[in-house]
Amino acid sequence: QAQLVESGGGSVQAGGSLRLSCAASGRTSGSYAMGWFRRAPGKEREFVAATNRDGTITYYGNSVKDRFTISRDNAKNSVYLQMNTLSPEDTAVYYCAGGPTMTSVPIEYIYWGQGTQVTVSS
Repeated sequence: QAQLVESGGGSVQAGGSLRLSCAASGRTSGSYAMGWFRRAPGKEREFVAATNRDGTITYYGNSVKDRFTISRDNAKNSVYLQMNTLSPEDTAVYYCAGGPTMTSVPIEYIYWGQGTQVTVSS
């Protein structure tokens, strides 16, 4: 079992940056591939980024590529999402997730956090 808790969300103006964190307890985060997803009001859940178990491979959704960076520190049981050049279209609840493989498919993930709100104003 693992529990995931996101933090670092908040409100920011367009063009700004935020860094989200996801802290894992229970089984260590190094046991799982980790991903970030988001859900905006009235929209489907969207894949944002994923990384493999040791953080050597990363994978991004097209809408965030070149702006967002996923990283992990297994010694701290944490995964991060650095978000730069934010736009109002990035407004959403952001979720971290853990699973056996690095994938953009939500159902492949076993563990989910409760989400953290990111609001970007124009």
